[in-house]
Amino acid sequence: YATHADYVLEERMAKTPAQVYDLLNKLWTPALKVARQEAADIQAMIKSEGQDFKLEPWDWRYYSEKVKKARYDLDENQVREYFTLDNVRQGSFYVANKLYGLTFEERTNIPKYHPEVRTFEVKDADGRHLGVFLADYHPRAGKRVGAWSSRYRGQYMKDGKEIRPVVVNVCNFTRPAGQQPALLRLEEAETLFHEFGHGLHSLLSRIRYKSLASTPRDFVELPSQIMENWALEPEVLKVYAKHWKTGQVIPDELLAKIKKAEKFNQGFATVEYLAASFLDMDWHVIGEAKEVEPRAFEKAALDKIHMMPEIIVRYRSPYFQHIFSGGLGGYSAGYYSYIWSEVLDSDAFQAFKEKGLFDPATAKSFRTNILERGGTREAMDMYKAFRGREPSVEPLLEKRGLK
Repeated sequence: YATHADYVLEERMAKTPAQVYDLLNKLWTPALKVARQEAADIQAMIKSEGQDFKLEPWDWRYYSEKVKKARYDLDENQVREYFTLDNVRQGSFYVANKLYGLTFEERTNIPKYHPEVRTFEVKDADGRHLGVFLADYHPRAGKRVGAWSSRYRGQYMKDGKEIRPVVVNVCNFTRPAGQQPALLRLEEAETLFHEFGHGLHSLLSRIRYKSLASTPRDFVELPSQIMENWALEPEVLKVYAKHWKTGQVIPDELLAKIKKAEKFNQGFATVEYLAASFLDMDWHVIGEAKEVEPRAFEKAALDKIHMMPEIIVRYRSPYFQHIFSGGLGGYSAGYYSYIWSEVLDSDAFQAFKEKGLFDPATAKSFRTNILERGGTREAMDMYKAFRGREPSVEPLLEKRGLK
């Protein structure tokens, strides 16, 4: 292999460093343009408060929140009142039922590893047993932080018999307090839908060999990230977003504020992430062993893409554990995977928006061509079988407000 990146990418959907750089460059220019406008808006906010200092990276988050509050007047605490954990979970079940006909029946006779875990038998539209879904949503002593989806048993065939999966979603949402149920922030509701998407990927699997269940790193987030799109669709919110005290459905005025605020600060978020992705690739396309001074290398890499001084790269090289440590799953020449998957999910969700959020034919195609196939086909071939073409970056640019 010419470089480490060539070695890694051979088994990924992107295939080559050139393909990764092509995607990053398509997103970089529009993201940088929006980020510069955001910087100007923050500078204006600083000036409006009687200050005259130049915006620096350490000022960004503090003053961008001021801009957000002035522009959208969105009270996060008010929003949380409409997102009870049980309702959000039921909302995810509702989407799975509308798309794929799945039902989730809570069971108390299935062994579980902790009393707080809730257990559901999952059945297909025809009543066929698909698997077991465990929901473990609250923190406790000895439990790792974060959110993830795992399988205690995957789906496969053995001696002519199909073995169905046992899947768990693990999160760390705030517990109920007194008479108040567990309430989620917007991003936590999206996290629940995200991990549920991973769970559906496992539950709907239809493969023969366990060894073919996995997908490339730059494809594996498609089933999870696409689910996030339904979480905040008004049609779905009207089903599950209800005030915990009154039962009132989330009002249209609040929905409008949420939708408007979705694209806020996306220039900043995209630039700091893409800069780290460029840096990752630049480190891993070094072809020959040579002595490198990290600070000089990093500066040259960021100067090459005209990184704006008001934003710093998400991870500086000395603590970029994703790409230099196996502990985070080994993202060397792979940090681009997050945005690659988001391109896929934005483009794939566009197919549903074109035909209808719950269009049966589109849902069936996504299920049979993506969710059921595991790693039995090349990822791009699976995607094209669903979408009819290769993915486009345009829906992602629209979603993030970069065009």
